[in-house]
Amino acid sequence: MSDRRVRGLRDLMRVPARAGDREVAPEHSMDPRSQEADSSLRRQSVIDNAVYVDGRRVDTPPSLAEAVAALRSRQGSMAWIGLYRPAESEILKVAEEFGLHELAVEDAIVAHQRPKADRYGETLFLVLRAAQYLDSPEKVEFGELHVFVGPDFVLTVRHSEAPDLSKVRRRMENDPDLLRQGPQAVLYAILDAVVDGYAPVVAGLQKDIDEIEVQVFGGDPAAPRRIYALSREVIEFQRATRPLLEMLNNLIAGSLKYGVDGELQRYLRDVADHAITVVERVDNFRQMLQDILIVNSTLVSQAQNEEMKNVTQASYAQSEEVKKISSWAAILFAPTLVGTIYGMNFTHMPELGWIYGYPFAVALMAAVCGTLYLIFKRRDWL
Repeated sequence: MSDRRVRGLRDLMRVPARAGDREVAPEHSMDPRSQEADSSLRRQSVIDNAVYVDGRRVDTPPSLAEAVAALRSRQGSMAWIGLYRPAESEILKVAEEFGLHELAVEDAIVAHQRPKADRYGETLFLVLRAAQYLDSPEKVEFGELHVFVGPDFVLTVRHSEAPDLSKVRRRMENDPDLLRQGPQAVLYAILDAVVDGYAPVVAGLQKDIDEIEVQVFGGDPAAPRRIYALSREVIEFQRATRPLLEMLNNLIAGSLKYGVDGELQRYLRDVADHAITVVERVDNFRQMLQDILIVNSTLVSQAQNEEMKNVTQASYAQSEEVKKISSWAAILFAPTLVGTIYGMNFTHMPELGWIYGYPFAVALMAAVCGTLYLIFKRRDWL
């Protein structure tokens, strides 16, 4: 390892930042894992540690140092080391043994990186985002996997449960002819497992979208909230899958330069085809959710308009009833007014002694009432 790289790794091991009463490296300040969880997982960070020769496991060293020693002592061998949420010191130790670049090591320590592929000399560093669909809560859970691929080693650093690389290792060990092709074959198998793991997620999201469509057309008021939550999952899924296309295309394009076997190149193209299918489906999901949200807004607007129409019709009907009541009240008020005037007990009032006074009063009442009736009838108040 170069002196500059050694100094860079040693700089990573320094502790310039302070958190509370203890000093921590700046990378840990960005790591959301609690110290309790970190300390409880350190004892089981090395999931599997194996050395292979000619496609077959020849040694399972109990420690990383012994794995490196076994690798160096056997010509034509390959080490495959799997770590799960390792401590920072373990990553730095492995990095120093295999000569990993300090920038890639920093990414592996901090985690929470976007999917990418960077090459540092003879070592290829990849960040992959795995995903799995959880049936019970109906949500997508994302994981992160860092892969270091060198001329004679593969180092995987998992920061989550997914993906399960034990199945990948069993598959490769059951196919010595494929494993015999070295680290590039292991990288293919890991990429294939990650991409294949997207299929159940796609199926789960499709099921959720179908259920949301039923909710929307059923008028469920909880539909918009679920659309929003599912849209966020789809966007996160896009961020995990879309960079894979460029990553796989670059790996395929560089196959000849880095001596990748022709059969492996065909396998990588197959993985790329599956990734394209996933990305297209996810893009369609996002468009479908946008369309569903528009449809939901339209249906809500229609329901509101219908409700406003019903309110308006009820108000109109009420107004018509008020008109009728007011009209009849005015008609009945006219004879009351005349009767009240003629019912006043004054000694000197005109027409009190008139013989036609009573018929005149009754006729006046009838005339006023009839006139008011005709006026209200003409105005459609009655």
